[in-house]
Amino acid sequence: MPETQAFPPPAIVWTPPSGTLGELVALSYSRAKADHSERADWRRRAERRGPSPSLRDALRGKSVAVIAEVKRSSPSKGAINVNLDAAGRARIYEAAGASAISVLTESSRFGGNLSDLTCVAEAVGVPVLRKDFIVADVQLFQARALGASAALLIARALAPEQLADLHDTAAAIGLEILVEVRTECELALALEIGARIVGINNRNLESLEIDPSTVDRVVPRVPQQVVAVAESGMTSAGDVARAAAAGADAVLIGSAISASPDPGLAVDALTRVPVERHARPD
Repeated sequence: MPETQAFPPPAIVWTPPSGTLGELVALSYSRAKADHSERADWRRRAERRGPSPSLRDALRGKSVAVIAEVKRSSPSKGAINVNLDAAGRARIYEAAGASAISVLTESSRFGGNLSDLTCVAEAVGVPVLRKDFIVADVQLFQARALGASAALLIARALAPEQLADLHDTAAAIGLEILVEVRTECELALALEIGARIVGINNRNLESLEIDPSTVDRVVPRVPQQVVAVAESGMTSAGDVARAAAAGADAVLIGSAISASPDPGLAVDALTRVPVERHARPD
């Protein structure tokens, strides 16, 4: 395992994302602008929402927790399961031992929508994560109002001060945040703003290339009190075991189980890998 390093490293010089991530972020800004007229209503609904199960608590166990994703398509794979029933699939995931459900609500390239989030939150008892390219507070209000326990913020997609502001806004309405990173500098930023759940993505969302060594390199630098989630490129129990060896508390798996003809069996096969947090700093 690589040696841990002191934080923070040199400051991030942030530039707007390019490639596929840049396109998806631009589309998200357009949707957020369209939703802005209803921002006050979404905020009221979010603030009135009752408590939801904690994602962070759900991902802390003796075995590597599985966040099972509802995913119809993606920019990297195209169509995965376009007729997937979100609520029905989520119930299968939960029955098979998934610790949480991730719901892709991005419509243009992933085939998701906010209705999926509502249906899944009503169908399962485990925490639900809104996964999207969130750029505005109204999107956090939507997530909380519709029953999500948590939402995704992508460090590469947001200027550092914007990431911090959205993280604080989420905390104020009782919404947990999974901050997604790919580099040591992004991890340092996530820790600086107080992230308690960090996702380490093997996929470069700008080029869509996967580098499995990303999790191996970055997860061992995540402090033990912060939940570390390994993301992308994992399809088997062996892949989960590799993430566990790096110190991951959880894995987020989408394409492999969304495409599976037997999603219950696919999820069950991933749920018995013991955690190895000793690989990470106190």
